[in-house]
Amino acid sequence: MLDRLSPRPGARHRTKRVGRGPGTGFGKTSGRGTKGQGKRSAGRETPVWFEGGQMPLTRRLPKRGFTNIHRKSVEIVNLRDLARFGEGAVIDVASLVESGLVRSSGAEVKLLAEGDAPRGLTLRVHRASASARRKVEEAGGTVEILP
Repeated sequence: MLDRLSPRPGARHRTKRVGRGPGTGFGKTSGRGTKGQGKRSAGRETPVWFEGGQMPLTRRLPKRGFTNIHRKSVEIVNLRDLARFGEGAVIDVASLVESGLVRSSGAEVKLLAEGDAPRGLTLRVHRASASARRKVEEAGGTVEILP
């Protein structure tokens, strides 16, 4: 049965043999037309962003702003997100990363006061808003600021 298998009619084509004389229809210029970029051996499509030699749009527009190389990334954690740790938990940056509330352990963590604080929490974060600190202390917890 395998010996009777063959490609469907029209599925396979002979390779075009260019540059083999005028009788083939692809002699002389081999179907590439005359002169220009497309005729050359390295001729290829121009990139989508190429504007024909005109000054590109990205270079015509003025530059704006700058990137601050001293920027510190700060991860935000709200009090309502800490309910998953339960009452009396000790929460530091490592436990926040482990729980998925903070993406990277290298960033500083800031505590904000959105929501209610669970009772008796001990928090070790880099920064905390005054209202967040007040809410945690009213709920019987403490906030330690890391250096």
